[in-house]
Amino acid sequence: MQKTKKSVAKRFKLSARGKLVRRTPGFRHLLASKRTQQKRRASKDKLVAEGHAAPLKRCLPFGL
Repeated sequence: MQKTKKSVAKRFKLSARGKLVRRTPGFRHLLASKRTQQKRRASKDKLVAEGHAAPLKRCLPFGL
């Protein structure tokens, strides 16, 4: 039986076209010292690089 790797499921999600989306790190604390531009860029989701995405997709057999 295939099981979903829950640690991966909590950190990543699949887009409609099957690409992995991640959050930007470093956006939960010490925000007063970060530039507005930095915070604006960090609030947007990023795509996972193709080389890293393949093993992570195997951990999500049902898509989520």
